Amino acid sequence: MLKWLLTLVVAIFLLGIIAPHLARFIRFGQLPGDFAFRFRGRNYVFPVATTIIFSVLLWLLSRLI
Repeated sequence: MLKWLLTLVVAIFLLGIIAPHLARFIRFGQLPGDFAFRFRGRNYVFPVATTIIFSVLLWLLSRLI
């Protein structure tokens, strides 16, 4: 149980470090299929296509491991 908890903490830590750099690389929220609109002075982004791409990549990664 402790090993799984430690693995989860390390994975979340690494994801927190890597995610901003990865988001800039693939233009997170700016892919075709991502919805962005402005309402009352705020920008709202719904990254549908980006979420699908991340899901497929994580699925492929889990199949390789």
